[in-house]
Amino acid sequence: MLLVIKHIRNCMEQHKTIVFEGHTLHYRDEGREHEQTLVLLHGYLQNLDIWSSYVLSYLRSMHVITIDLPGHGYSECFGEVHSMDLMARAVKAVLDDAGVEQCVMVGHSMGGYVALAYADLYPHRLRGLGLLHSHALADTESAIERRMETCDRVAQNRASYVVNFIPTLFDPSKRQQMNQEIKDLQDQCLETKMESIIAAQRGMATRPSRIHVLKKLEVPILFVYGKSDNRIPVELALAQAMEARHAEILLLENVAHMSHLEERDYIRPRILNFVNTCYM
Repeated sequence: MLLVIKHIRNCMEQHKTIVFEGHTLHYRDEGREHEQTLVLLHGYLQNLDIWSSYVLSYLRSMHVITIDLPGHGYSECFGEVHSMDLMARAVKAVLDDAGVEQCVMVGHSMGGYVALAYADLYPHRLRGLGLLHSHALADTESAIERRMETCDRVAQNRASYVVNFIPTLFDPSKRQQMNQEIKDLQDQCLETKMESIIAAQRGMATRPSRIHVLKKLEVPILFVYGKSDNRIPVELALAQAMEARHAEILLLENVAHMSHLEERDYIRPRILNFVNTCYM
């Protein structure tokens, strides 16, 4: 699948660009004739191409925007720290450029942190929020320490870190059968520069808790988790989902941190159904 993505990425004329706070952001804007708008935010190390198969299947029914978040894909690095608020403001700048006033926003992992920051800053601009393998808590002290250790590892050998990190995101029982997808994802993530990786880690380390966002947000929230995800325990996933006023929860067997790739054929129609619900 990502082999197709690489071909699409070579077609740079399909990207739109804006300048935000002196730096260039890249995004794709497709299916504008439709009323329903879905914004998909990729995770740490990745870029907008991770969503290509989703966009291709959604174009007939909705307006879809995908974004290279700051420091990822073709979007420029903004500085030493990419805070989640900075990324949320960058997303708003893209949506302003695209003329989008309201949308359903779905974010994976770090993209979920950005979506939560967006929901905190601009709640009136959301019709729904989707969190794929993400959560609203701030990092613990031990988690912050691990992020700083990761920054050191990246500075010493970025390529080795990326290549070894990616397989850990997948359920062990699926790694062999998804070997090609993992290799393609490694290639995609190797495009992310050292400075951008470190800026993203520092930004995630300094993000605040946004449990209050889950409590006050009046739109539906979709939570997707994998039972094999060692980054987000099931207990944490269920506890935070209980804070939302309107929660839909998918808890998947034999899935780790990458359900949108591990169970693409299952997740893709679920997101579509969620968007339809949010626009009812």
